Amino acid sequence: SVTHELKSPIASLKLYLQTLSRRTVTDEQRAGFYRFMLEDVERLDTLINHTLDAARLDQQPVETDMVDVELSSVLRSCAEMLCLRYHLPVETVRLDLAPAILRARTIDIEMVFRNLIDNAIKYGGADPVVEVESRMVDDATVVTRIIDNGRGIPPNLRRKVFGRFVRLGHELERSQSGTGLGLFIVRTLVTRLHGKISVRDRGNHTGTVFEGQLPARRAEEHQPADDSMPAADAEDAFR
Repeated sequence: SVTHELKSPIASLKLYLQTLSRRTVTDEQRAGFYRFMLEDVERLDTLINHTLDAARLDQQPVETDMVDVELSSVLRSCAEMLCLRYHLPVETVRLDLAPAILRARTIDIEMVFRNLIDNAIKYGGADPVVEVESRMVDDATVVTRIIDNGRGIPPNLRRKVFGRFVRLGHELERSQSGTGLGLFIVRTLVTRLHGKISVRDRGNHTGTVFEGQLPARRAEEHQPADDSMPAADAEDAFR
């Protein structure tokens, strides 16, 4: 599966380049070829980054690597970057965030939520809508939910999706590229940060909810005005 995912964009690029070098094409066709080739390069870049991220998991962080990471800033950055990658309006990812400080490597937090938001966009169907909610539920825990409007994940497969190289469905019927490493990376890093990750459905709505719990401390001084929520209501919002 992974070999196929890596070779497919290379084969596609080769075909487009051979066509451009051997045939006369119109300006419109050439522009289309360039667009498709750029998409193949972006696909290949994503696959390679996933593989490299998985390899980095073997490198245990040391205390000197740890810094204070403001979670809402990372979530905003990940959302903006992924909307740009998929050529979607920024409103595709709806943010409802409260500030929280995590003690971690910035790259680890980015990998966790980049993968979760990326999955939510990819599997949200033709018109994806992603909700990202984050709240401190006590003085030592932040809960973040990534909610999509896709088809959902059957209950009997919700633990399996966190395995290495696991992708649901038949290999030849998939419409989305991937290595099956994204959620494995998420689970590994969340566990390493002494947190928890779980998945469930949306009740009466289609889609999936990924919920991550991580050790954190409050950071009220960083809280933007439009994300405010009374401290007394924060825990109720996640019950």
